[in-house]
Amino acid sequence: MKPSLPQGTRDFNAEVIRRRRFILDTIKEVFELYGFEPLETPAMENLETLMGKYGDEGDKLIFKILNNGLDNPAKRANIIKSFEKILDGKNEPAITERALRYDLTIPFARYVAMNFAQLTMPYKRYQMQPVWRADRPQKGRYREFYQCDADIAGTTSLMSDAELALIYCKVFEKLNIDVEVKINSRKILSALAEACDATDKFNIITAAIDKLDKIGIKKVKEELQQRELNETQISIIEKYLSIGGTNDEKIIRAKKLFEQNETAKKGIEEIEFLLKRTSQIIVDFTLARGLNYYTGIIYEVKAKNVSIGSIGGGGRYDDLTGLFGLPNIPGVGISFGVDRIYDVMTELNLFPETINTSTKVLFFNLGEQESLAAFTAMQTLRNNGISCELFYETAKMDKQFKYANKKNIAYAIIIGSRELEQQTCIIKDLQKEEQQTIKIKDLLSYFDK
Repeated sequence: MKPSLPQGTRDFNAEVIRRRRFILDTIKEVFELYGFEPLETPAMENLETLMGKYGDEGDKLIFKILNNGLDNPAKRANIIKSFEKILDGKNEPAITERALRYDLTIPFARYVAMNFAQLTMPYKRYQMQPVWRADRPQKGRYREFYQCDADIAGTTSLMSDAELALIYCKVFEKLNIDVEVKINSRKILSALAEACDATDKFNIITAAIDKLDKIGIKKVKEELQQRELNETQISIIEKYLSIGGTNDEKIIRAKKLFEQNETAKKGIEEIEFLLKRTSQIIVDFTLARGLNYYTGIIYEVKAKNVSIGSIGGGGRYDDLTGLFGLPNIPGVGISFGVDRIYDVMTELNLFPETINTSTKVLFFNLGEQESLAAFTAMQTLRNNGISCELFYETAKMDKQFKYANKKNIAYAIIIGSRELEQQTCIIKDLQKEEQQTIKIKDLLSYFDK
């Protein structure tokens, strides 16, 4: 059998892992700078925890896990009937009770609901783990991918929303990625549905708007027509989507469009609050974010100068834990798409060259006694934090040099029979193509310099 991977998944070699770790460590550093603490949750959740939280489109992308024991002959007849329900698009506990997590926000809300009495509020957590979606794989879109989330539960203060916008700005500044951090408010989108006299079709409107970047205004209008919105309603939505200009100009136009609407007024006030605290964000009234649980400010981050989807997104969800029996716990959170960030940095050549190196020093193996001396010296360097290797077999010099070059090792240390007799070694700087001979006992001080 020819080995293969499930579609939408990937293996990661050492070079990729080091680059991914660079991204993760940068994000983690900023999270902890802002006072967030780590959390990890299981790869799978109960299906009822996830279903109904992501909208109709999101629910279809949840990877469900088959129950154990489906091969039991005694249950065969009932199992066949249960599969028929599954094929009709229904959930059937006899077949599947668990699923792979779709994102990190719902598991976070579940965790807060289960552990509320033990948590210090406001609770600020970050989480870096893989998630799974049964999506159609394409550039920048995978079925297994990492998310890095920061969430704050237990405060309605818009200061927390502003801090999350600043975290985005700080992380991408440190990664040297030129981005647009866009914001909107779901309250303004609610006001749009009210202006259309279509509050019952709020989710339909936001789902269509959320596709604007991908399919364009013409297709959005067609989708709205297919979902039974009339020409007047579609005209109001189109007028709203045409709002452009600077941040200040957009605010003025939005106030004029919704001048009698209290819901819009609150949403605009939220946006103005953030604009007073950071000038690095862009108001984008076409931003919708398709997830149903958002209630206030929403975010989206896109990289400039590269064709790829959003590399970050999030928003406020003021009653998410209410889904789990703990009402009135406000929350707000953001997520980083690590895999897309990786693709952006690769395409723009933004990774530092130094992260591709793990071993700093290679000791050559030139014989039994020579390698014993090299092994002893190597342990001294390792004990002082200098990464080293000893070539395992006695081999020609050329082979050992090729090994060092392929692994981007900076230094080669050669202890031959003459050096062993004189208790010296040859140090070759492989980048500068320079060498010198020093005493073996002086190796540590050489690298300390």
